[in-house]
Amino acid sequence: MAKHVTQNLALAFLAGIVLLAILAPVLPLPDPIAMDVMNRHGSPSLAHLLGSDEFGRDTLSRIAFGARASLAVAFIAAVLAGVAGVALGLVGGYFGGWPEILAMRPLDVILSFPPMLLALLTVALIGPGTETLTVLLAILFVPTYARVAFGETLSVRHHEYVEAARALGHTAPRILFRTILPNVAGPILVQFSLVVAACILLESGLSFLGLGVTPPESSWGLMIRGARPYMYQTPAQLLWPCLALVLTVYSVNRVCDMLRDRFDPKATVRWLPVPRTTAGATATAPLPAVGKMLDVRDLVTEIATPRGVIRALDGVSFSVRPGETVALVGESGSGKSMTGLSVMQLLPRRIGRIAGGEILYAREAAEQSAAGGAEARDLARVPLARMRAYRGREIGMVFQEPMACLNPVYTVGFQLTEALRAHELMTQAEARARAEEELRRVGIPDPARRLNDYPHQLSGGMRQRVAIAIALCGRPRLLIADEPTTALDVTVQAQILVLLDDIRKMQGIGLVFITHNLGVVAEIADRVVVMYCGQVVEDGPVEDIFYRPRHPYTRGLIASVPHDGGNADKSRQLFSIPGTVPNPLDLPPGCRFTPRCQAAIEACTKAPPAMEAVTAGHQVRCIRWREF
Repeated sequence: MAKHVTQNLALAFLAGIVLLAILAPVLPLPDPIAMDVMNRHGSPSLAHLLGSDEFGRDTLSRIAFGARASLAVAFIAAVLAGVAGVALGLVGGYFGGWPEILAMRPLDVILSFPPMLLALLTVALIGPGTETLTVLLAILFVPTYARVAFGETLSVRHHEYVEAARALGHTAPRILFRTILPNVAGPILVQFSLVVAACILLESGLSFLGLGVTPPESSWGLMIRGARPYMYQTPAQLLWPCLALVLTVYSVNRVCDMLRDRFDPKATVRWLPVPRTTAGATATAPLPAVGKMLDVRDLVTEIATPRGVIRALDGVSFSVRPGETVALVGESGSGKSMTGLSVMQLLPRRIGRIAGGEILYAREAAEQSAAGGAEARDLARVPLARMRAYRGREIGMVFQEPMACLNPVYTVGFQLTEALRAHELMTQAEARARAEEELRRVGIPDPARRLNDYPHQLSGGMRQRVAIAIALCGRPRLLIADEPTTALDVTVQAQILVLLDDIRKMQGIGLVFITHNLGVVAEIADRVVVMYCGQVVEDGPVEDIFYRPRHPYTRGLIASVPHDGGNADKSRQLFSIPGTVPNPLDLPPGCRFTPRCQAAIEACTKAPPAMEAVTAGHQVRCIRWREF
């Protein structure tokens, strides 16, 4: 309660002082530079409500006109510095590399000088004046904004909601100013209050020294300078400008804190009524699954680390047909998520690259004939600038943690309409109607009301449905789901799996499902791609993988899953694959699974095994697969 009272008082004072400064020329105030030496140090009266100064000038009038100078210099300088500094910090933090060096290193030169010393030197060389002081203060405080924006951008640029915006095909400026900037606005707003306060104090200090606002203009610093010699005879003349200065600085800080809290949607939680209806997915005619929609061939992805370059993917190959679900399974670090990011070209900037292989994507795969085939585009060779034509519109992606991939400062409706308008020309009203339709399509109850909710106001399952709806806004033909059920409870997992399966069947889209949960794989997948250490070790239909696995790693994964059958042996212990995934910088020779394989022989440590065909649609990377 006390916090709100002080904030309201600060807001009222700041509004009053700003209004006084703006209206000072039209208010019935005496001329601030008109002197009356016969009334020097006059006491408060009806003619001079706060008395008069050492030259008989009206104190209230000089405070009002002094506020114009002090606040104008401070706010204009803070805004100019903020615009330049935030832009430099966002660009440097998001792009890194040479943009970071060009944006941030010159600012380090400015930071190496004490602000007051640099201000004194510059004003002494150029000369005092309001315009000079404003530009000087703006230059002085650009680095402070830039460093705050740079640090905050570094902390959020790899968050899932930023990657989701890239996956939707948004341009870099749109991501910077519509996705990243709102999430770093809180610290920048706090920095704005600090800069305004510092500018007011610096302006007053320089004016006090005779290097800021020049007479006969009025300034709080000039008033303090004039009243200081007479502080023992007439202390009130020193009190009024000091009081205006202190209260203004305090009010600016309190109001900026209030705005920061007000613009943070997570600071308030609204009561959510129990939904009355539940909507289902809208059915569409299924597409014939004939030709390959996605054909990944010998994909090699490299990541640069301080200890050297690692091959996160080494010769990965698999394909997806329209209406087919292909599951990528394996332990953490096996390369599942990296495969999805490589297809979308969402690899870490500057340190990640596709070093070899092909990612063939056919736009019209559903219309291919068995004899013909549609023209395919190699996404591994598509420039980043042109990948926007594929992200979101052709290929959608659902990330693992919905709370992380949804932007926390925007409503669900805003994020959906933004995704829709990124791919189609439509009005705001049309986009909102489509957004409501998309929520209804993924089974969100009462979608019209949910459009106004923030992500933190939804349950985990509903957030994941919203993430799926955003991924489907561009009507993609291929959907990559990166462990979309990991953070959800079992009941909600089942609902999301049913939803994805229904969407896949009714719309005929291809689905790449990344998971480590073999129970989920058995329920949703048509084909399974088992990965280990960046390689595919087994690829085949789900029945073959579960009932006729040929690779020891696949057999170990299946044996580690609990079985709940009627005749199951209750005393059977779960199998645990011994050892750990090897360091990608120090891979074992030959088969990479050899150190952990109980069936390994000396030949396994010689040459790396190649993929061999078990049946027409079943392949395995093991020299002893026939024995299993």
